[in-house]
Amino acid sequence: MAKTIHSMIRVLQEQRSVEFYHQAFGLAVAERLDFETFTLIYLSNQESEFELELTVNKGRSEPYALGDGYGHLAVSVDDLDAEHQRLAGLGFNPGTVVDFNHHGKKLARFFFISDPDGYKIEVLQRGGRYL
Repeated sequence: MAKTIHSMIRVLQEQRSVEFYHQAFGLAVAERLDFETFTLIYLSNQESEFELELTVNKGRSEPYALGDGYGHLAVSVDDLDAEHQRLAGLGFNPGTVVDFNHHGKKLARFFFISDPDGYKIEVLQRGGRYL
């Protein structure tokens, strides 16, 4: 069986992105690999073995066009309302909390937030399939 280990996104400014993911989701640099034309930064925390890989292409000054193919990353939290309030307090402008139902049964409770490069992150209340 294959094991999901990381997802990669391209970011414009390393420090800005590392700080955002640390403040927003407690991710810290697990490894940083510097190459001639790009840098790879792997972020993780104790909650999961899954990592977020940030790729910084050196010499790039224009923001990436996210296009219409990118969906979102997702994280789960114990207390969605407290997390929404904390992220708002950090000035990250989280979206509205949504109660999402399927056939009259609550499927999920979540909100979205955007990182400094415009990538969407879904923040879900832990429970059901979203542990």
